[in-house]
Amino acid sequence: MSSAGYTIKLEAFEGPLALLMHLIEKNQVDIYNIPIAAITEQYLDYLTTMEQFNMDVASEFLVMAATLLQIKSRMLLPRPVVLEEIEEGIDPRQELVERLLEYRKFKEISLMLNTLSQEREHFVTRFPQEFAKQFPLPEGLCLDDLLKAFAALWESSIPEFAVITPEQISVKDKMYDIITLLRNNNGSLDFSRTIIRTGSRSEFIAAFLALLELIRLKQIVISQDKPFAPISLMLKE
Repeated sequence: MSSAGYTIKLEAFEGPLALLMHLIEKNQVDIYNIPIAAITEQYLDYLTTMEQFNMDVASEFLVMAATLLQIKSRMLLPRPVVLEEIEEGIDPRQELVERLLEYRKFKEISLMLNTLSQEREHFVTRFPQEFAKQFPLPEGLCLDDLLKAFAALWESSIPEFAVITPEQISVKDKMYDIITLLRNNNGSLDFSRTIIRTGSRSEFIAAFLALLELIRLKQIVISQDKPFAPISLMLKE
């Protein structure tokens, strides 16, 4: 807050306990042995500063101020001998200390939960899915049948291999294919219909990588009704 060429900054506190904890930590005092007179004076000074700058002082801050003044008066005023014997061992600050300890505990827990929340933002969880069997296994199979089939395959003659020139289908080529096909089909097309060159595995891989790149560039959007269902492509223009 600026005034007459200089700046005064008042820290914002969530509540009176936050302000008290700040004063205790600032003065480096033992929370179990609070110098109530000094802390009360600093607390009231803060409230007075707030009022001087026309800042609203919440009622809970005023209630805590009254509580501090009451504790201060109980510690300063002499007590009758009979009452002193009855209240021997009872510290007027005890209830306030317990509230501060409870506040500090919840503050530490909230900081820990906030840290965990920030770490959790880096992960995405997907719940388990049930996939229907696409190709049910033949019934009546046993281990002997599998061994016989494997032995027959192993002993079968191996044909001569021919040298095949690797296909040169780039991701860029498939991106061009997908965009062209979408424009020729009113902006909508199934992914399977983008395989128009050789139908080989390399073309499928290039088409899938091209699909991911077009999604990243926000040129197309995709949808799929259920697992293993056809993937629908839509042009985004």
